[in-house]
Amino acid sequence: MAFSFFTKKKVPKFELSRLAADIHSHLLPGIDDGAQNLEQSIAMINKFVEFGFKKLVTTPHIMSDMYPNTPDTILAALDLVQNEIMRLNIPIVIEAAAEYFTDDYLFDIIGKEELLTFAGKHVLFEFSFHNKPMMMDETIFKMQAKGYKPVLAHYERYMFFPDTKQAADFRDRGIKIQVNINSLSGHYGPHPKKQAERLIEEKLVDIIGTDCHRIEHLMLLERTLENKYLHKILDLDLINFKA
Repeated sequence: MAFSFFTKKKVPKFELSRLAADIHSHLLPGIDDGAQNLEQSIAMINKFVEFGFKKLVTTPHIMSDMYPNTPDTILAALDLVQNEIMRLNIPIVIEAAAEYFTDDYLFDIIGKEELLTFAGKHVLFEFSFHNKPMMMDETIFKMQAKGYKPVLAHYERYMFFPDTKQAADFRDRGIKIQVNINSLSGHYGPHPKKQAERLIEEKLVDIIGTDCHRIEHLMLLERTLENKYLHKILDLDLINFKA
């Protein structure tokens, strides 16, 4: 009897430096559920440098009942981090936008104050993971009417989107889609993993991000670099390449 042995072809490690910019993280100290102090901020930023990133667009939560941040609190924390990066001569650029929770507060401030944006008026916003917001379409329309370019954070994590149809509809309406790299590892569960794979396969992704809150997220990311879907993002027209 003849035996044949097949060795599974190993996927080469994806070089994160090819993304240039990470968009979506929580690196500013003490203002949300991300870095709790400057030391943690710098440790994570150094790991981004090790990965080869040249730029970070960090996005603290703005959530009225939990993280009532404002442009003032965010930009003050950014200034602190930028000064420390300069003092330590860390070779990276860091900017700040925000991750806005879709609620009455967000609907109310659109038009009353300038939202924190990145890459030409793009605004990152999120939903509750289990319940679709009551004013989803109204909030998106109001943002667009004021000249903003909405970007939905981590589409794959919303349990009320069973497939990619809503993502395709959003993109037809000018709404960008962001996906978390660590979703590909199964870190958030099987549904987000499968959704992230579908979104990449169907070319429905505009931004890839770490959504890094702590150093452990970057350690997990390091173990995800051989994922075949991560390599496929190079075929996408990502904002990361141009931010």
